[in-house]
Amino acid sequence: MKYKNVKQAVFLSRPNRFIARVQVDGLEELVHVKNTGRCKELLVPGCEVWLTDPGTPGRKTKYDLIAVRKGTGVLFNVDSQAANQAAKEWLMTRGYDVVLPEHAYGESRIDFYMEKARKGKAFEGKESEEIIDRYLLEIKGCTLEVDGIGYFPDAPTERGVKHMRELIKAQKEGYHAALGFVIQMDGVREVRPNVETQPEFGKVMEEARAAGVKILFFICHVEPDGFVITEEIEG
Repeated sequence: MKYKNVKQAVFLSRPNRFIARVQVDGLEELVHVKNTGRCKELLVPGCEVWLTDPGTPGRKTKYDLIAVRKGTGVLFNVDSQAANQAAKEWLMTRGYDVVLPEHAYGESRIDFYMEKARKGKAFEGKESEEIIDRYLLEIKGCTLEVDGIGYFPDAPTERGVKHMRELIKAQKEGYHAALGFVIQMDGVREVRPNVETQPEFGKVMEEARAAGVKILFFICHVEPDGFVITEEIEG
């Protein structure tokens, strides 16, 4: 996925989780932060950040903050909404017959519903019947990295716990259910539950794995003006 009208800037401060102060084109500007997580290890005064100007009329802020270069030199995309867009682009190349975002299931909306048709076994001379495999995929964007390992969440998420319980239920009902982490940085190939921040997330993630829910890691390459999934591996 790609952004338009991207500019480099310098991060100054973050008065609250929705806005940041940056210096861009020699001027101080308030910008929208497209991530409500803490990002405290990324957004430190003086770091390089990248902004996009979406050109939306009537906005309170001209720019969105979309990427940050960590002190280690690694570039992170911090746009929470971008993980789903990148995942959709990836899924459209994976041979599914149907890919539908925001699928209503149980008491939640799961990020993606997919279908793939296959031929069943022929029986007593009869032609094989077409079987439709149904998939549910919940996406989580990972922007927290420690010593080359990704962690999720970086702030407590009751919504994330609820979604995993829905995936467990779906797996028992015959869906192919999966929890996918889009790793919004280069060089990281694994995401672990951040049990220090939310022990319950780690507990339910293990329950999901034991129930047959797949844990997927989407490996990414990040540039200032966007990022792309390059590989999918099972954890």
